[in-house]
Amino acid sequence: MPAVFRRAARVLAPLLMVLAAGCSSGDPNGASSPAASGSARDGGVQKPPARAAFDYQLGGPYRPPAGVRAVSRDRTADPVPGLYNICYVNAFQTQPGGAVGWWHKHHPDLLLHDRHGKPVVDEDWQEPLLDISGAAKREKLAGIVGRWIDGCADAGFDAVEPDNLDSYERSDHLLTADDAASFATLLAARAHRQGLAVAQKNTTDLLGLRHRIGFDFAVVEECGRYQECTEFADAYRGRVFDIEYGTKDFDRACHSWGRKLSVTLRDREVSPAGEKAHVYRRCDAAG
Repeated sequence: MPAVFRRAARVLAPLLMVLAAGCSSGDPNGASSPAASGSARDGGVQKPPARAAFDYQLGGPYRPPAGVRAVSRDRTADPVPGLYNICYVNAFQTQPGGAVGWWHKHHPDLLLHDRHGKPVVDEDWQEPLLDISGAAKREKLAGIVGRWIDGCADAGFDAVEPDNLDSYERSDHLLTADDAASFATLLAARAHRQGLAVAQKNTTDLLGLRHRIGFDFAVVEECGRYQECTEFADAYRGRVFDIEYGTKDFDRACHSWGRKLSVTLRDREVSPAGEKAHVYRRCDAAG
């Protein structure tokens, strides 16, 4: 789809929902809305509103609670008309399940292997890491992940959230922070060409490189728990979506940061509304 049509689709989103049935990229790794009121345009992309009430819906889409102005959903889901929509892309690791087999079959050389030839895996989520250790591999991976980012733009999202920026910390020292920054720079450039803002996902170690990389705002997990909210708040001037997974951490984050950042409590599996495990709260000041 030509870029000019993608941009038009994002503006005329409510009229084109029927055309945006998803953002599949033709492999197992996988509708439109205007940006929410109060967001800021900078360099051709629409940044999210500061301190906007937020919902994190990676476990499955559902109708956002009243008052929500921004939502993050998986790239295979549809955006929500009238809200600021962030497209989740697992950019530095593979999705578990069938996606792992797809990588092994089509691009085994792009998976990170240890010195014994075994894939390096994020044990918490059983996700093999992508090998971003060299420029040539980063370019190939940017071509694959870039098509998913294009799909986010085609579907009508306003921004992209490339996850697992910190995969180098789980790489047994086979990857470096500079590898992550270099790959993130490629992805940010691709997203900006499609008119999408780009979120920094976690990793205070790379905050100093945010301008060079091209990050526009942040989506962070448990900055209250790990006492990192100050750094993100200073860097992104309130355009920070913090997700806490513990009630005590959420309460502390709300007390300290609820008037400066958007703080949300979710269950760790980010379950859809209606499921038994579903948890959703937000600070009153973030509405």
